[in-house]
Amino acid sequence: MKLLRLNTAFYSILSLVLLVTSCKDKPDTNSNVLAMANMDTAAIIPKKQLSQEFKDYWYNGTAEITSYKLEQARYGEMREGTAVMIYVTEPFLPDAQVKADNNNKSNIPVLKLNSTKNYITGIYPYSIMTSSFYPVHDNQHALKLSFSSQEWCGHVYAQLNNKDDFEIMSHSYFESEGDQQYHLDKATLENEIWNKVRINPSDLPIGEISIIPSLEFIRLTHKEFRAYKAFTSLSTVNGISTYEITYPKLERTLKINFQNEFPYLIESWTDTFYDGFGNNKKQLTSKATRINRITTPYWQQKSNKDLSLRDSLGL
Repeated sequence: MKLLRLNTAFYSILSLVLLVTSCKDKPDTNSNVLAMANMDTAAIIPKKQLSQEFKDYWYNGTAEITSYKLEQARYGEMREGTAVMIYVTEPFLPDAQVKADNNNKSNIPVLKLNSTKNYITGIYPYSIMTSSFYPVHDNQHALKLSFSSQEWCGHVYAQLNNKDDFEIMSHSYFESEGDQQYHLDKATLENEIWNKVRINPSDLPIGEISIIPSLEFIRLTHKEFRAYKAFTSLSTVNGISTYEITYPKLERTLKINFQNEFPYLIESWTDTFYDGFGNNKKQLTSKATRINRITTPYWQQKSNKDLSLRDSLGL
């Protein structure tokens, strides 16, 4: 009987320990708790004031759509296609990390960029889209990034969420990449640079820094998803500013060319890197050059009569 009481006491203590441990572990992995913790941290970071010029341009009920002629390096050859950049402001829910459907004091105003690329490789097409959600007050990293690539071999998808650290989710049809989830320490995101250019280019990071390359580059080149040492610079010639990022280890240089006065319109970009595999691997430069730009509430323009707007963008 004494032995039974001892065993009962032992298992009661063990159950209590497991219960305490279990309760302690849950908040550490709960995304809502992490999001709230991130909100509290963000709240103490000073918000940069928005100028009236900024408000008039970005809060007039329209989106800015720019089309580009694309020359894209893929599989060691150059491909012709089109790229489109859609910038629009919207409210963002920091806990669920999605666009807010309703007004709420916890909403974070963001400048969202949806960037698309479409080109053909031989017989089959590529369709690529990247989204980045960046606070208009320019006081923290992008709140969320997402990337998808569709082609006849399959789908590739990746998402980064800004919580206590960067939470990464990646899915691929490749066996070696498959379904992955991991965390990264926070660093400058290449994807957020395109938003910062439009908001406050004078505050772009300059010098030797750590940058996490774009989701597109990481996924399509099958590089390790992490921060890399990079050298950055900003120069201006004849009214066009160029922000340059060079990654020594990746042997890659990205140049973003934009007007040096508000609203800092992006005119073109080049991306030089070693593309292809095996004997087809060579240094190539992808290029995008502006075709046209319009501002319009495109989400309301979904009738056949609106097809002419695509003509105006050269699409």
